Amino acid sequence: MSTKLSREEYRKQKDLEAARKAGTAPAARDEEGREINPHIPQYISEAPWYINDGHASLKHQKAPRTDEDRFTDEWYQRGERAGPAATKYRKGACENCGAATHKTKDCVERPRKKGAKWTGKNIKEDELIQKVEMSFDAKRDRWNGYDTAEHQKIYEEYEKVEEARRKLKESELDKQDAKAAAMAEKMENNANEFGDSDDDDDDEEKYADKSDMPGQKVNAKTRTTIRNLRIREDRAKYLYNLDPNSAHYDPKTRSMRENPLKDQDPNNLIYAGDNFQRYSGSITDMANVQLFAWQAAEKGSDVHLQANPTQAEMLHKKFKEKKAEQQDESKVSILAKYGGEEHLDAPARELLLAQTENYVEYSRSGRVLKGLEPAKVKSKYQEDVYINNHTTVWGSFWADGKWGYKCCRSFIKGSYCTGTAGIEAQEASNLLSS
Repeated sequence: MSTKLSREEYRKQKDLEAARKAGTAPAARDEEGREINPHIPQYISEAPWYINDGHASLKHQKAPRTDEDRFTDEWYQRGERAGPAATKYRKGACENCGAATHKTKDCVERPRKKGAKWTGKNIKEDELIQKVEMSFDAKRDRWNGYDTAEHQKIYEEYEKVEEARRKLKESELDKQDAKAAAMAEKMENNANEFGDSDDDDDDEEKYADKSDMPGQKVNAKTRTTIRNLRIREDRAKYLYNLDPNSAHYDPKTRSMRENPLKDQDPNNLIYAGDNFQRYSGSITDMANVQLFAWQAAEKGSDVHLQANPTQAEMLHKKFKEKKAEQQDESKVSILAKYGGEEHLDAPARELLLAQTENYVEYSRSGRVLKGLEPAKVKSKYQEDVYINNHTTVWGSFWADGKWGYKCCRSFIKGSYCTGTAGIEAQEASNLLSS
């Protein structure tokens, strides 16, 4: 990154650029003495901050010169064998295939039931071992050693496919034309024999297959369909609100920036305008970085978001960190000078005044009419779970030192509910026992 310019230096630099564009001042020259076009944009003419040496030059826009040892014409001859195969097994060779250039554990041949060491048959040739010296970049170049003549075969293959496709299409069109001519001749003969009794509506029904479908561009001969840009099932933006005084719709760009449904509940909105998407996600962060780059450029710093977005992002991040540190320091100094730190650790306003701004309106039956009802505190145990046809939970009834169900007055946990019949049976048993 270049050094920060003063206001006077920045103004002189801008005046010199304007004079060079107007032709009243000589153009800048690079290290080799060649003139630089003054109309080239700044983000192209200036080198990035990590390779900028402070001199005007376009050398960073040219492809770097490759060194002689970076790439090589030699390449690995994969899968090739060296010379004829041996006639008998050699000591130290592969026990599986008999090649002397690798060990048994590195053999890629199919494992034999009896290897070449014991059979002495079908001994494979030795691999061709090469030692190719290449640089770091040459080893990782995915196109190094590629024969450019192989690419011409792809062109030839595609040309053959296109030629065959063109001939097939021409033959199909000829067949369709011949069929249509034969049909037209047959219809003309029938009309001459029986008279023209069909009206225009019948003719339209006959040729309805050849007409274009609404909303699509259809070629009846080739049967190819081209969909429009917008799906017809989607509702157009200007149909959300038919009021002419609602949000403006631009038909050229198909944009409606404002919200056409301002009177509806924000939680149930179907469409909230294009600006709703413009201020969501990381768009606001990008806008803040762009604003920071503009302000820094006005003060003389060499910051440009489009030319070097990484530099602008890093500088903006450092700027925010430094600003936060200064705010913390000023806060600490103010508290140290005037005091009052205990008021910052005060509890919430609702806890202090035992009040809240949440408005809830209830009916006579206790149903919530307006506002949000506070949620009930749930425990970790299951609540209000009714089993076996019971309408109350276990423990809702107490009698004679025992717990039971209130709905049937049964003291057996997990029993099936008998309802009022169980209560009547219990009362009858109590009367008999008494």
